Amino acid sequence: MSASTAPQVPPQNERPDDTAPAARTQRRGADTRALTQVLFGRLKGLQAGTAEHSRVRAALIEANLPLVRYAAARFRSRNEPMEDVVQVGTIGLINAIDRFDPDRGVQFPTFAMPTVVGEIKRYFRDNVRTVHVPRRLHELWVQVNGATEDLTTAHGRSPTTAEIAERLKIREDEVLACIEAGRSYHATSLEAAQEGDGMPGLLDRLGYEDPALAGVEHRDLVRHLLVQLPEREQRILMLRYYSNLTQSQISQELGVSQMHVSRLLARSFARLRSANRIEA
Repeated sequence: MSASTAPQVPPQNERPDDTAPAARTQRRGADTRALTQVLFGRLKGLQAGTAEHSRVRAALIEANLPLVRYAAARFRSRNEPMEDVVQVGTIGLINAIDRFDPDRGVQFPTFAMPTVVGEIKRYFRDNVRTVHVPRRLHELWVQVNGATEDLTTAHGRSPTTAEIAERLKIREDEVLACIEAGRSYHATSLEAAQEGDGMPGLLDRLGYEDPALAGVEHRDLVRHLLVQLPEREQRILMLRYYSNLTQSQISQELGVSQMHVSRLLARSFARLRSANRIEA
């Protein structure tokens, strides 16, 4: 076999695909930038709204989605589904593509990153946080969250409030306020069981059952039936059952005999029962 046809043998301890991950990432980034530059050159000469313009624009979006994923990864501590964050960041990417001017000499990732990140931050500010948090407290919460992650990695445990405060050179009460502000990103359902303590949800523990509620319908029905009685009989019933007067006291109040009061009460009850059957 001649030297020209002999297979190329890699040097010892080296493989053809033995490329450092960082080098591969750098090469992919360079390829993406080159492709992006070519696509923007083609996009510039196309009429907006045409099929070719839409195709090249879609190719630009697809080529730069890694940029969106990189930006979205900065917000993974928010416990929001990453797919949603990437989708919002993609809107920022599209806006950046539509506004980018390649003739200005600025690299597209440099131009697009603030727009992508800004769109994601706007999403968290306007749609995710359930309680409005002052801007200064929100910005400090980001620092507290980052310090918490760093200290957890360093110590292998969750840091104390004092350790976070010392790390950021702020007061402990500010750290506590930031932690409380961070909880505003997620509202807990009143029906959700309390995690860890096995207790029922907050809704089940709020307030109490009013025993008077059971009589609301009955009182409303009685009020409705009373207005159908003559005024005199209404007064007798009110004196007997609301003022707790005896029949003898009612007879003195109205100037009639006790037997007459008894007959009127019996007649009123008969009318009420009859009206109740008709209503039912």
